[in-house]
Amino acid sequence: MLKWYDEKGEFTDVVISSRVRLARNLKKYPFSTRLSKEGAASLVEEVNNKLGDGAGEDGKLLACRLDAMDEFERTAMVERHVLSPLIAEKKQAAGLLISENEAVCVLVNEADHLRIQGLSGGMNIKKAFARAEQVDNMAGKAMEFAYDEKYGYLTSCPTNVGTGMRASYMMFLPALGAAGKINRLADEVGKYGAALRGMYGEGTEGTANIYQISNQKTLGSSEEDIIENLNNIALQVIFQERKRREYVLMNNFDVIEDQIYRSYGVLKYTRQIGTKDAMTLLAQIKLGFDAGILKSEEPVNIFHMMMDVQPFNLQCRLGKNAGSRKRDKARAAYLNQSLPRLV
Repeated sequence: MLKWYDEKGEFTDVVISSRVRLARNLKKYPFSTRLSKEGAASLVEEVNNKLGDGAGEDGKLLACRLDAMDEFERTAMVERHVLSPLIAEKKQAAGLLISENEAVCVLVNEADHLRIQGLSGGMNIKKAFARAEQVDNMAGKAMEFAYDEKYGYLTSCPTNVGTGMRASYMMFLPALGAAGKINRLADEVGKYGAALRGMYGEGTEGTANIYQISNQKTLGSSEEDIIENLNNIALQVIFQERKRREYVLMNNFDVIEDQIYRSYGVLKYTRQIGTKDAMTLLAQIKLGFDAGILKSEEPVNIFHMMMDVQPFNLQCRLGKNAGSRKRDKARAAYLNQSLPRLV
């Protein structure tokens, strides 16, 4: 089965993926921050039993205990945007339900009892929402949520009260990043109720010029309103990024073309390379394909490669004893083989 990041969506030159996350809590348990060790274990067991093997359009939800996984597996899932850094580091009992294509997952006992997540490739937030909503409905029938007629879904953080929904786009912004306009962009989207964060969410940086834009307001707005507002913001960002790319390519085409071909040559023939360098060069290549400077007969998914070259995903494939040098060589070999031949 294809992973969610292999799906085709709209505006993929700028929008890499869409995500909807729904925060839910069960009425019978205290919030996660107040759960005892025994209560956390009971919560995970109950949710896994009631939702595990539940089937949807993306297949069955497979249940597992995160605290039974080793650090390598958990961190690899963070790199693939399945887990949050918070739950990956949690010492209490925590669980995960996930579809085979990783497009749907439920984090159990993160900041809230349930964090239901739907993902899709490109700009397709409605598909991501439909995936999350399907599991939300399933969970709502099996368990009683903490809900208030006035305030909506009750959450551990007041900023999530109401719909409990965070919708986000992961966006590739190399031209705006190179122009030093990211901070200004963050201020602009903030005026319209959105936040600009790094590739892995709050507190992270924009690795390889990849950023997340998400709604901040959940109370007093419907899910449809949140999606419509986020779409309007995303379309403005797409316009600004494309306009800046057009300007840069028109005025510095020879320099940029040379940089892109150099990046391709290094990754196609290098014998060892670190994560940061690989991500920087892959970003250059993505820009090259998006701008039509690079062409190949084979389909190419640079974001897929970006996740595959992350250190813990490599570590899981190579074995726990693989050191940084072995990972650097394996990363290079993977890129040598995965990059398509150019036309």
